[in-house]
Amino acid sequence: KVLEKNDAGEHFPVYAMCLGFEILSMIISQSRDILERFNSVYYASSLQFIENANIEGTVFQRFSPELLKKISTDCLVLQNHQFGISPDNFLANPSLSSFFDILTTSADKDGKTYVSTIRSKRYPVTAFQWHPEKNAFEWGSSEIPHSEDAIQVTQHAANYLVSEARKSLNRPSSEKVLSNLIYNYKLTYSGYKGSGNDEAYIFT
Repeated sequence: KVLEKNDAGEHFPVYAMCLGFEILSMIISQSRDILERFNSVYYASSLQFIENANIEGTVFQRFSPELLKKISTDCLVLQNHQFGISPDNFLANPSLSSFFDILTTSADKDGKTYVSTIRSKRYPVTAFQWHPEKNAFEWGSSEIPHSEDAIQVTQHAANYLVSEARKSLNRPSSEKVLSNLIYNYKLTYSGYKGSGNDEAYIFT
């Protein structure tokens, strides 16, 4: 449906993270066996840009040259997943390699390399196998980077998502927006229980 809408001229962006990256990879590759196990649960890492990676129009276009350099040398992003795809297996799958460009890779705790950021060649579809949202908001684990540079990564990723969404003309009515705002629900502080998340919505 997303591809059909974009082909019809509607800007319909998709922004997938972590499990979303994995599901999207299985859908596009048409294989449930595309994912491999990695030792990549809860640790901070850098992002290694693919040689000659074109970042124009991607989330990384907003990064300053200094931040682009730092994200490839410093541990500014949180990784927290058990599955991923090695660059070799990604490129060996015709469906994946023809649909996506690999922008970055990362290494797990054992030094095994996996694909960490991809962007569709034709569509506004981006997927991260890392967590840009954690740096600014989650304080339950010392593994999450909270430096000024790490916060900038979160902010740039959020700005990119919003800028892509603003290009879409698919807007609900004001009444529908108000009735579906997350502010209609109560937040519960859960950080003291060691959940890894400072706040949570509990639906009963």
